[in-house]
Amino acid sequence: MDDLLAGSTPASVALATVVIDELAALGVTDVVCCPGSRSAPLAYACARVEAEGRIRLHMRLDERSAGFFALGLAKASGRATPVITTSGTAVANLAPAMAEARFAQVPLVAVTADRPSTLVGMRANQTADQVGIFGTTPLAVVRVSSADGSYDGWRAQVRRVVVTADGRLSRRPGPVHLNVELTAPLIGEPEAIPRGVPFRVEPIPPGGAVRLDAGPRTVIVAGDMPVEQGRWWAQAADQARIPLLAEPSSNARWGSAAVSGYRYLLPGFASQIERVVVTGHPTLSRPVTSLLSRTDIDIVAVDSSGEWSNPGWATSCVAPAVRLAAGDPGWLDRWTAADQWWRQMVDAASSWSPAAAVTGVWGQLGAQDVLVLGASNPIRDADIAPIGSVSPQVYANRGLSGIDGTIATACGIAAHHGQPVVAYLGDLTALHDISSLAVPRHETTPDVTVVVADDQGGSLFSTLEYGAARSSIGEMADWFERLFALPMAVDVAAVARGFGVPVTTATSSTALIAALQRRGPGLSVVVASLERADRATRHKQLSAWGRQAVRSVTS
Repeated sequence: MDDLLAGSTPASVALATVVIDELAALGVTDVVCCPGSRSAPLAYACARVEAEGRIRLHMRLDERSAGFFALGLAKASGRATPVITTSGTAVANLAPAMAEARFAQVPLVAVTADRPSTLVGMRANQTADQVGIFGTTPLAVVRVSSADGSYDGWRAQVRRVVVTADGRLSRRPGPVHLNVELTAPLIGEPEAIPRGVPFRVEPIPPGGAVRLDAGPRTVIVAGDMPVEQGRWWAQAADQARIPLLAEPSSNARWGSAAVSGYRYLLPGFASQIERVVVTGHPTLSRPVTSLLSRTDIDIVAVDSSGEWSNPGWATSCVAPAVRLAAGDPGWLDRWTAADQWWRQMVDAASSWSPAAAVTGVWGQLGAQDVLVLGASNPIRDADIAPIGSVSPQVYANRGLSGIDGTIATACGIAAHHGQPVVAYLGDLTALHDISSLAVPRHETTPDVTVVVADDQGGSLFSTLEYGAARSSIGEMADWFERLFALPMAVDVAAVARGFGVPVTTATSSTALIAALQRRGPGLSVVVASLERADRATRHKQLSAWGRQAVRSVTS
């Protein structure tokens, strides 16, 4: 993956070259441009691409007039049409045309050159806060910066701009704002730039779904998504016999195609994967992010919103919906056999641990039950729980993966469903939102059991590089607990009782399961006392078993 700027090409020249090159590659035929200094790299890039016969460049003096000229081009052609301005008041002059484009559903793209963000607020000449200058008018506001030095990232953002403006997935075209931060020097000869991953958007066929052939060895990556959507994917993967790498809040983590230890098996199987189908919003693991960053395989994102998951900038195809042809059953068999080997090792070694705790919770819930998972390790522990024939309805705040508001979210979900909800979260997440246990006297108390996995701090960090630094880099050993783990001198059970909420403590899987079986109506808390001391060691062991499991079925 070529995502770092190299060579002698000035960064702003490289960025402008990529932006205009990708616009032409995506089918843009006309570009309108006004003269300016900060926008000079974009103007030069337009002239070069016009000389190649790939676009027509239209120069105009006044940005307001240029905006409406581009609007006319876009209205008549039905294609995304960029209008390029320099920074400052020039940008504001596009506002009338952008507003007209929004309500007439015309694919107008405002490409606005900008100063570096470090100059905003410094009273630097011709520097304004351009992000958001059009208010609620654009369908999307996209930012790219020459400081990133990322060819693949730049192309991915331009692709999002054109797909959104054209309405290729949403069938709702309209204006988009692409703000381009350019640092000096602003002139120079561009060297050859990487072409990027070939990219296509599959049109919506008459039947409503694009058929994917059975050819390549395929896996499905399923991230956070609504219940019914996730259940469709579990059934589709099962029928097509395609390995399903499903996060808990995908609601697809069940059935015979789902792989319980996928994130630990992925490194071993990675070289054999030829195609990935991505659905939902995957956020939980670095092995999945690495998989979605590969440019040597076909990555198909299934999304109709225009905001498909593309964390590695390597998506090669976007489709609004798909139908899956049956895959090679031997391919799924290898994943299943490795998962069974890995599962046996995990289950044999499990006593009272975070993984055992979440497995105990998961095992008590059926298809009609509701589970809310907190951020950090609780949802990741659920991500290695055994796979069953059914899954509860799972919710999690994975939009931005924050720890805040999880108890309140669970209460809102319970209020909608009108049935008991179990929330499983860590001690720091619980303390962050502990006041949500307070319910106004005249309001209905939600039916929520909050299970707090209390391991005295942020255990997720111990499995990341900060945990490794704790044992290998001198003074960092003393800093880890204070800067990352942040153990709190708070008795979670006592605080919950202070809100008048009944509390049970559990120090074993048996006690935890018994507490869940005894739960009554209303709010209650179960505090599961756990240790995090061996969290990093455990993670390394799971990874080692994953490698061994793959070798056991491929050797």
